[in-house]
Amino acid sequence: MSRVSLASLVAALLLISVDQATAATFRLQAPDGTVYFTNAPNDPRYRRMAGVSGTATGWLNLPSFQSSRYAAEIGETSARYGVPQRLVEAVIRIESAFNAHAVSRTGARGLMQLMPSTASMLGVRDISNPRQNVEGGVRHLRGLMDRYSNNLRLALAAYNAGEQAVDWYRGIPPYRETQQYVERVLVEYGGDPGLPREIYRYEDRDGTVTYTNIPSPRRSRR
Repeated sequence: MSRVSLASLVAALLLISVDQATAATFRLQAPDGTVYFTNAPNDPRYRRMAGVSGTATGWLNLPSFQSSRYAAEIGETSARYGVPQRLVEAVIRIESAFNAHAVSRTGARGLMQLMPSTASMLGVRDISNPRQNVEGGVRHLRGLMDRYSNNLRLALAAYNAGEQAVDWYRGIPPYRETQQYVERVLVEYGGDPGLPREIYRYEDRDGTVTYTNIPSPRRSRR
């Protein structure tokens, strides 16, 4: 499964200080998956985001997520397998941010980030096809919910880390990545979409302002 940083999903809610009426916004995705946004890049890896800028009111405006683009596929498949549509949307948001072309560093693909081996087992012929990807992902999630007696935490942990890991540890594996994944999906499913529990604001000596949900021991929290 992909490891999409929640920071990339909540940026539309983040406040950023700007001195001008408008200011360019830059994005950087670190090797560990953390995504940073700033108005003053100090790293050559930052890339300017087209059509995105800070405003005089201070809000960082980002394009809305394209969940509605796949509403039909998600709604029909969720109803067929008896999985709450909002849960499927939460998984997709955390897995791929509704990017049907997303490919993780481990090779998981599509909206629900299916591994090729899992997709094959589920009978998915074209893993890049949004409808087939959602079909396979929801079917897989339904099977995990049945396996763990509708214990959603265990089902989500298995979706992320695999059933063997959940069975071996007899619960959510002690993997930070998996534990964070479960919590993020549950926040999306039961709380405000895209709203994390904590946001960290960092301001460097040169005035660069960065927002992220990942605390950094090398920078001061504001």
